Amino acid sequence: MRLAPGHWRLLALVLALALGLAGAGVADANGRKHRNKKEHAARWAPNPLHAQACGQCHMVYPPCLLPAASWTKLLEGRGNHFGESLSLNDAELREIKAFLETNAADRAGGKRSRKIMSGLGSSTPLRPSEVPYLRHKHHDIAEAVFARPAVGGRGNCKACHPGAEQGDYDEHRASIPR
Repeated sequence: MRLAPGHWRLLALVLALALGLAGAGVADANGRKHRNKKEHAARWAPNPLHAQACGQCHMVYPPCLLPAASWTKLLEGRGNHFGESLSLNDAELREIKAFLETNAADRAGGKRSRKIMSGLGSSTPLRPSEVPYLRHKHHDIAEAVFARPAVGGRGNCKACHPGAEQGDYDEHRASIPR
């Protein structure tokens, strides 16, 4: 079968769509673009060891919320991790550290990571809630809201963002509990 020159582009687009290679975003009714859910989930899927070890005490933060230096600093002090001792052997620590550093804000790329890095300067925050960009995104939320038992503080992102542990912080899917 012979295709006219302009049809090759159309065929390539149809094949890319069929294979899931196109459509980095799909516009909703208001014209806002949203990432393909399957691609989004795969990109921020946590390392199983990271999810198990860290998720015992707090939400599993996507690595893109802090720079590599922050993750390194957090894991270097494993004997005093915010008043707790991390019960990880050396191999587990190396695996988690490699995962976090490889996918950190300064290495992961992406729009959110660039915005996080642009406001840090030379600082190495130990909590995502200390990141200037993330604080700015929540500037209009009163401290009393974060103090609500259903919210549980600035560090409990998943209270308002149900997909937080998978890196989904879309404000249109956020809901602040009462």
